[in-house]
Amino acid sequence: MLSFYPDIEPFHSQLLPRETLANGKQHEIYLEQCGNPNGLPILFLHGGPGSGCRPQHRRYFDPERYHIILFDQRGCGRSQPSGELSNNDIEHLIGDIEAIRQSLNISKWHLFGGSWGATLALCYAREYPQHVASMILRGTFLGRQQDIDWVYGAGGASVVFADAWQAFIQDVPASEQSAPLNFYYQQLTHQDQAVQQAAANTLQQWEATIVMMRDTPSYQLPEDSSPGPLDHSRIQLHFALNKCFIEDRPILSDLSMLHDIPTIIIHGRYDMVCPFQQSWLLKQQLPQADLRIVPLAGHAAGEPGLIDALVQATNEIAEQFV
Repeated sequence: MLSFYPDIEPFHSQLLPRETLANGKQHEIYLEQCGNPNGLPILFLHGGPGSGCRPQHRRYFDPERYHIILFDQRGCGRSQPSGELSNNDIEHLIGDIEAIRQSLNISKWHLFGGSWGATLALCYAREYPQHVASMILRGTFLGRQQDIDWVYGAGGASVVFADAWQAFIQDVPASEQSAPLNFYYQQLTHQDQAVQQAAANTLQQWEATIVMMRDTPSYQLPEDSSPGPLDHSRIQLHFALNKCFIEDRPILSDLSMLHDIPTIIIHGRYDMVCPFQQSWLLKQQLPQADLRIVPLAGHAAGEPGLIDALVQATNEIAEQFV
């Protein structure tokens, strides 16, 4: 079974300036480059929305063969202003990706995205198919209302994790317990910071419970949980309550321009965040795609079976394009 490549440090990092907001603040996108600057350019798209890049994200790629590019999406991680919601939507994220490509003078690159990162990869590729050489997509999230409801509504993952769901909704008014996101967003934007933090912690506890397969119950946040849980949760709910800003152009309705792009889709059979059906439906729209099911895996990209499948996929792409 394949494992991560060794730890690696960036050979360059920067803040890429973007537009100035009405409040005088300016979006600045944290961008780092690792590996071989003359290698195959590959862009890592992190999940969330609202998460950020971590050192282990550099390690899915052979540093001798890949020019590894990572960035923290708007308001996430080391991008500034932290947690900013203004001009934070799918259109602006796609614009940031294209600005990164232009700033690095890359004509065509490979995309690697998981969960929300897979959503973003597909949305970018629809706009700029001429600049995409291949895609590796893990744990596809289609961003439909039913996909959001599966995670945050009654009748989805809550059926499997009924005990953790009860803890998640115990402080939610009875009338809102079947769909508690509006309640939690109000808590995250409450004037009392203690209320904000408590809501963020509860949200992340629920997400940590369902994100990966375990042989024993565990409701502790993983050690590599992304920094800034409050900002993470605000951005995540900002996108969820706005139907990921893609309701007017659903992903499955418009993918014909991607039929010539080599694509590997990887999904854990027991994914409780993004059920496998989402990748299955995506495969029906991308007949050229290679769909690979990892039998004993959930959603988290750091599970051994998924690491193996993802590293194998990046190795195959390197062999195909080098």
